[in-house]
Amino acid sequence: MIPNAEYRRTPSPQATKSEARLDVANFTFPGIMWHEKQDQENKMKKSSGTPRAKKASVLSSTTIYEGPVFGIRRDEVIEPSGVRTTREVITHPGSVVVLPVLPDGRILLIQQYRHAARQYLWELVAGRIDLGETPKEAAARELIEETGYRAKRFRVFLDVFPTPGFLEERMFILLAEGLTAGEAEPEEDEKIISRVYNRKQLEVMIRTGKLRDAKSITGILYFFRFLSPQ
Repeated sequence: MIPNAEYRRTPSPQATKSEARLDVANFTFPGIMWHEKQDQENKMKKSSGTPRAKKASVLSSTTIYEGPVFGIRRDEVIEPSGVRTTREVITHPGSVVVLPVLPDGRILLIQQYRHAARQYLWELVAGRIDLGETPKEAAARELIEETGYRAKRFRVFLDVFPTPGFLEERMFILLAEGLTAGEAEPEEDEKIISRVYNRKQLEVMIRTGKLRDAKSITGILYFFRFLSPQ
């Protein structure tokens, strides 16, 4: 089983070509909360005469491995600081994480075996973005596959790079509301159970280490701190 099993979907041969991957460096999503304010502030900074940041210059790029889930690329670069070096990067088309909130405020989690961690983990619904999908489309698909729930509304509230030291993956965390229960449609290699938790239960799970998945902890705590009514 490949590490981070939520990225299990196998795209077509065309989708595994590097030129067919989602351009995560330039992908924009207009509905991202908080970032709209930041965009306005950035425009003000630019108008005040702040110089634009330099970009890295890629001198050469070699594909070391290209698989159905991720690839490995070796770049020789001159970084904005002027340092000339070689960087090995794991390529990835991007992913979504879904935080489903029921009408009573409880949050839906799933549990599945993660071979890389050698244990079962509780986490939010998550998966890779397939070729041609938007984050909302990917979120809707993953939510149905893993839980059977349909959502009337999806909203991106976080846009992050989970491991920027060597991984190109860009991760969108979405709030799913207006949920309707249905039958799950898991992949053949998925054995998933789902359960709902209230805020107090989730805080205890995080504090005691029962919830250890980083993306889920990030999304849940952000939701509690900035989006959830007290």
